[in-house]
Amino acid sequence: MPSELQKNLDYVSAYRENRLKGAQTVLENPDYFPELISICFDVHDKNTHKACWILEFVSYEKLEWLQPHLDFFCSNLKKLKDESGIRPIAKICQLLVIAHYKKSETNISLSETQLQDIIETSFDWLITDTKVAAKAYSIRTLHILGKYYDWIHPELQIILTKDYANHTAAYKAVAREVLKKIK
Repeated sequence: MPSELQKNLDYVSAYRENRLKGAQTVLENPDYFPELISICFDVHDKNTHKACWILEFVSYEKLEWLQPHLDFFCSNLKKLKDESGIRPIAKICQLLVIAHYKKSETNISLSETQLQDIIETSFDWLITDTKVAAKAYSIRTLHILGKYYDWIHPELQIILTKDYANHTAAYKAVAREVLKKIK
């Protein structure tokens, strides 16, 4: 029998207001949160991508809810194959890295293993045939991480320079922005 969260996800569509409504349901029912994260990485669940959309919107409001789930979240990043799910998760990775290094009010603290999972997956999304939005979030995430890991910026620079001509205007804009910062 489907859970209440699953029933709600069945009605979520790609429309922004619809995704916001789904996120509001989770924000009003925090006990749904662990199941939401689980669905995000269950590649056999038909609502995986919808759960990822909702998790992104919930993360804008309550990023700190992810803290107890970071081991699961980071270790499962590589599982994602659905383009619709990768983009919001790439954005959440960026939010987590920003919060970790800014030591913001969210109190996000990533372990070395979790950071390595984010680095590895961000590079994977950048060099594989992933859509441009996920690549853009990965580029920005790796740029931030490169301030703390001296090997990242040189690798990122090589990839961005090599791939620059073969990508969309959106990719080129982000690549130019980041290349300018790391040179």
